[in-house]
Amino acid sequence: MVRNQSTRLLVIALLVAFALWIGLSETIYISNPFNGEVIYDRNVKPQLGLDLRGGLQVLLEADLPEETEISAESMEVARSVIENRTNALGVAENIVQIAGDRRIVGEFPGLEDTEGVIAIIQQTGLLEFVDTGNTRPPAGTIIETDHGLSTESVEEVETDGEEILPTIYHTVMTGAVLDDVGVSQDQVGQFQIAFALKDEGSDIFADYTATHIGQVLAIVLDKVVISAPTIQSEISGGSGVITGQFDYESANNLAVQLRYGSLPVPLKIVESRIIGPTLGEDSLQRSLQAGLIGIIIVVLFMGIYYRLPGITADISIIFYAIIAFALFKWIGVTLTLPGIAGFMLSTGSALDANILVFERLKEELRRGRSLKQAFDMAWSRAWPSIRDSNAAVLITSLILFWFGNAFGASIVKGFAITLALGVLISLFSALYITKTLLAVVLDKIKINNFQRWFGI
Repeated sequence: MVRNQSTRLLVIALLVAFALWIGLSETIYISNPFNGEVIYDRNVKPQLGLDLRGGLQVLLEADLPEETEISAESMEVARSVIENRTNALGVAENIVQIAGDRRIVGEFPGLEDTEGVIAIIQQTGLLEFVDTGNTRPPAGTIIETDHGLSTESVEEVETDGEEILPTIYHTVMTGAVLDDVGVSQDQVGQFQIAFALKDEGSDIFADYTATHIGQVLAIVLDKVVISAPTIQSEISGGSGVITGQFDYESANNLAVQLRYGSLPVPLKIVESRIIGPTLGEDSLQRSLQAGLIGIIIVVLFMGIYYRLPGITADISIIFYAIIAFALFKWIGVTLTLPGIAGFMLSTGSALDANILVFERLKEELRRGRSLKQAFDMAWSRAWPSIRDSNAAVLITSLILFWFGNAFGASIVKGFAITLALGVLISLFSALYITKTLLAVVLDKIKINNFQRWFGI
């Protein structure tokens, strides 16, 4: 029936023991017993989603005219930047996704400092190299630029003096062309920010500086002038420096923001809302109660209807739940109500596989097959149906995950992930654990009355 039963039992025992260790722990900590050195340290505390823990949900939109085309690559960079910024604030388990062509959805479970996150999100981190002509705006001056505006939006007005100057200055290029940013020192030890440009930015920079010698090129971050140097000569090679009244800390902070936080498009907050945990806790409790009742009914049904095979399947289902929960904690799956629903649904796949095998087993025994023959034929003949049904569920999960990722529907992604993982574990449970346990029982117990033990 099954070879190497002892080895299989050992694998199952070790796997379940390890899963129980993870499931009952919040931290997996292993140290060297001789010198106390930490060998492994991992946080496996369950990660609950926004609907279970409460927190902040923010909807962001590109702050550019509707006619301005925004590439999918720019939106993906902006999404990554927002995620990195909030991670840097210590906001763990956050979910930042693109929704449509111009919007980004951010979810921050368990967040308390909501004002801090909103503030860091609102900082676009937009670096601009701005042509101010012969005007040198002092550092700290707020100016308007034409980045993202159409030509018709740029108007000229008369200032208090006699000279007519544009109120909106021209942006030569943005921080989207930056390739690398770091801190350096000049000859007198003054800290400055050295930057390197991508190929397209290098060409733009070289052409512009060659034709604007003697004019001012202001370096502007979030519409605030950092410095306004005069172009002395053509700058080729795709590199340059930003000078200002920097100490090392301020220069490094700005370099980090430019390196990891420069947004290719400005974003505005369209909607933000605080979600309380009370509804989530109540829903979680009700879901767990419903799940527990369902499991009890299923266990009783399998034991009563399928008798001995049903009891081994019940044990296998318990092992399946332990292993699945441990895997969710280990890989950091964020559990939401839809995610829990996906896990519960995948339990049906585990039962379905067992039911297909057991029904085939009963059919073979009715035909007069020996127990060994019926056992082997039941699993081999039920496998095509099990394979096809689970493959269909996995394909559906993949489609749902793609849909949730494309449209920023995190609840759909959570459902798809837990469903797919649950189906894979259920296959292992039915084809390895149940088969091994039933084979061991049938080898150890002499069965004379098939009708009584198998519910025929």
